[in-house]
Amino acid sequence: MNRRSLLRSSAALGASLPFWNSLQQRAHAASTTGNPKKLIFIFQRGGNDGINTIIPRGDTGYNTDIRPDIFIPENAAIDSGNGFAQFHPGLAPMMGIYNHSAINGADGMGNLAAIHRVGYARQSRSHFDSQDYWERGAPNNPSIENGIFYRHLEATGAFDRTDPGLVAAGLSSRAFTALRGTTPVPNFRRTSDFDFRGNNRKRKAFSDAIRSLYGRDLQDQTPTTSTILSTGNALSDTLDSLVPARGEYTPTNGAEYPNSNLGQSLREAAILLKRTNISIIGVDRGGHDTHNRQGAATGNQFDNLNDLALGFEALSKDLENQWDDLLIVTMTEFGRTSIQNGSGGTDHAEASTMFLAGGCVKGGVYNCDETTWGSDNQALFSSKNGRYLAKNTDFRAIFWEIFEKHFGNDLALREQIIPGYALANLNDPTGMAELGILG
Repeated sequence: MNRRSLLRSSAALGASLPFWNSLQQRAHAASTTGNPKKLIFIFQRGGNDGINTIIPRGDTGYNTDIRPDIFIPENAAIDSGNGFAQFHPGLAPMMGIYNHSAINGADGMGNLAAIHRVGYARQSRSHFDSQDYWERGAPNNPSIENGIFYRHLEATGAFDRTDPGLVAAGLSSRAFTALRGTTPVPNFRRTSDFDFRGNNRKRKAFSDAIRSLYGRDLQDQTPTTSTILSTGNALSDTLDSLVPARGEYTPTNGAEYPNSNLGQSLREAAILLKRTNISIIGVDRGGHDTHNRQGAATGNQFDNLNDLALGFEALSKDLENQWDDLLIVTMTEFGRTSIQNGSGGTDHAEASTMFLAGGCVKGGVYNCDETTWGSDNQALFSSKNGRYLAKNTDFRAIFWEIFEKHFGNDLALREQIIPGYALANLNDPTGMAELGILG
């Protein structure tokens, strides 16, 4: 077989150009130490309105004067138990995780942390810039190229093992900047699509042809030989490593994923976590740019948050056996204006909310109680001409707690994984303070 016939054979993959490119990725085992810890991150694209997600009911500034069409009445919201905050009614399906452990059914705060007032200094209100800053973990620093989760994987030697397997993947139609680096990470929508169209014998022949062709023709030719060789081998490795993930799948413990793009992606994530040695999975959930008709207790934001909550609920049931080693994290590029606009919606602003769920999470509400919200009920108008909610916590502080407490990374790796952390800590020690979310 020569390269031309190999490319003709690759048409059997039935892949579009982006899909073919995604096949050409290196895929190695999740950690040189066999770390069992796993993570799913969900990016809420568009900028989620954190004020109606975790409602600061104790702030008298939250009222119908500033949000006449999107104000959520107290009797329609969900009590958080801290005497100050409430949750949007759309989040009801994930309250089972919040109120008790999905593993042992213990009473009291469970395994869901709801974190308000998360952002970064010199907040951008551009979707493109702010999403990029979050995924790179380096606000206002264009010199940083790799993504924040990629740097974690690289710093901990996740790409160094010789036995093939998946270390990370994006389950989206777009490639995640958070997983971008010199060693590419595959990106696809469905595990079943990431396959050679043919029987196992044909798949093996194709795989063997790749290894033979690249290994024979490229040895000792150019300085890029090793890169090309590893890419060819990775194509075969990726196909091989996903074989166990294919086939029929029935979620366990009565888990029901929502009938949505997010639900489908989270179902695929569960398959990969059960059937491969993958470490980190990225998932998208768009629709949060609610300039118009945002809704209050019902409407567009309800649909967005309910979809998310149903996904959390399904994962907590389906991955119950992995719950102690799993962390589910949400992020969004910015929050929305405290004051409603003229179209029944909200515009780009600053701080918003994050959710963390998993067996190591110390459940509860963070940054939305009498002691952390702010004095004189002015937090809602604490930034930029009284329209925006200012941050309390820099998102990088939460990310480092994830890397240190969940994955067990050494403090010596902090600046490598999150460049500029030390300077940010020096300039804003309060915003960079650890919240103690993870046990």
